[in-house]
Amino acid sequence: MKRLFVVLSMLVVLSIVASACAAPATPTKAPEPTKAPAAQAAPTKAPEPTKAPEATKAPAAATKAPEPTKAAEPTKAAAPAASAAKGTVTLWHAYGTGSAEEKALTQALDAFKKENPDVKVDVLQIPFDQVFNKWETEVAAGGGPDMYTVPNDNTGNQVRAKLLAPVDDLIKGQTDGFAPSSFAGATIDGKLYGVPGIIKAVALYYNKSTVPNPPKTTDELLALAKSGKKIAINQNNYHNFGWLTGAFGGKLMDDTGKCVADQGGFADALKFMADLKAAGASFQTDGGKADTLFRQGQVDMIINGPWTLGDYKKDLGDKLGVAPMPAGPKGAATPLAGVDYWHINPNSKPEQQKLAAMVALYLFGPKGAQIYTDVAGSPMVRTDVKAADPLVKAFADAAAAGYPRPQSKEFGNWWGPFGDAVTKVMEGKSAPADAVKEACAAMNKANGK
Repeated sequence: MKRLFVVLSMLVVLSIVASACAAPATPTKAPEPTKAPAAQAAPTKAPEPTKAPEATKAPAAATKAPEPTKAAEPTKAAAPAASAAKGTVTLWHAYGTGSAEEKALTQALDAFKKENPDVKVDVLQIPFDQVFNKWETEVAAGGGPDMYTVPNDNTGNQVRAKLLAPVDDLIKGQTDGFAPSSFAGATIDGKLYGVPGIIKAVALYYNKSTVPNPPKTTDELLALAKSGKKIAINQNNYHNFGWLTGAFGGKLMDDTGKCVADQGGFADALKFMADLKAAGASFQTDGGKADTLFRQGQVDMIINGPWTLGDYKKDLGDKLGVAPMPAGPKGAATPLAGVDYWHINPNSKPEQQKLAAMVALYLFGPKGAQIYTDVAGSPMVRTDVKAADPLVKAFADAAAAGYPRPQSKEFGNWWGPFGDAVTKVMEGKSAPADAVKEACAAMNKANGK
């Protein structure tokens, strides 16, 4: 069953990317705002009056030509009608303070407010490493905001804990423009628990001025590090999942959900990461510090996701490149591929849930999604949003090559044990094989396997 799930999930991500993010070889510009329809062209010249036919005796007068039809008056573009909706919605996000994603959200909310002047949106930024726990704690206690946005890292577990409200009825009939497959990552037991927006998977950013040809393999990356080139890597199991699995042939779970990572691949990947650190790579537990190293030119490469694209472009401009995570001896790297959703609080009253759904549909709808793409470089799931930047497509391709994020109970218990395994190996406190064995045992114990 798990194998079937992974195959189906892979088709899901490929379907999203094919419909929402594919771009021609020459990037197209973002579409201009729709103009009012042009007036119907008037006839070039009115037809000449019909001459009377030759006859023994001509008619008294020739038939007059009909008057040419006047061109229709052009329809003026109407300003968006103000919504009748009223109320206040509380919203949480985990975008970095001052980041391109935060700016995109602010601009999208400004556009929403112009069309919905009587709806107030109270916004609170929560650090990403706290946002899941804070939502779960407050919602479980009967509180929390009306809505929040996060990637679907833990959606399945939150649904099983009754911490997310189903949105099927809230957005019924309002899903045109969303790739149909984009809902799969938040569909649990046949019900939908979020409004989909941004496709996310990590890739290799590089500075073209110092690394004109990005490494295609882990061997090439290690050789570059040994030659003095610098790379920053976030020290966690999310950013390095592509190596733990595909690149070194690791398999996390079997079809029953039992952890089998200790049977090969994972330990080899951790050994490579330790070797990379010994060669000079900078493994960071602080994502902000890792970003700063790359943005200030102190490192030449970094593995990160599309959420930093807008910020990196601001600093590196045309020198910024994006390539897939380097492949390993067993094949292509398979980073975790997911989607950011807007989720709604089950504690909110029905009228509040309707308002929250309205806000979510706007922010990840055609207008809001285009702002995200243009301002933050976000690859969106919508089929009616176009990206002019080829780097945005590079991240869509990264998601297509990735490992669709499972929502099973068993997968939900991989984060802690394997996060600890990465830390122990990178800090020299455990051998790779021992760390993987311990993590796998802890995961199986949590899952009752």
